[in-house]
Amino acid sequence: QVQLVESGGGLVQAGGSLRLSCAASGSIFSINAMGWYRQAPVKQRELVAAITSGGSTNYADSVKGRFTISRDNAKNTVYLQMNSLKPEDTAVYYCNASSWGVTPVDYWGQGTQVTVSS
Repeated sequence: QVQLVESGGGLVQAGGSLRLSCAASGSIFSINAMGWYRQAPVKQRELVAAITSGGSTNYADSVKGRFTISRDNAKNTVYLQMNSLKPEDTAVYYCNASSWGVTPVDYWGQGTQVTVSS
């Protein structure tokens, strides 16, 4: 089992910045990719950014150039630096970890609210 604890959400004005952190514990040796998803009211959860154990990254088109995902393997922590925030970035952000294997297991954090005011 893997436990994920997020922090860093909050309220910010449009154009501002926030940094989210997600600390993993438990069976961390089983983790391959880690990432951030978000879910706004009445919308489906969507991938924001992901990073593999080797450092390869993937971003949603809507955040490219504004958000940066990074990973500190020594601290078992993944970060999401969010710059130039827009009201449409408002959502609950969830940390995700996927295990190695043919059928990866997904683990989720409890979510952290990000609200961007116009």
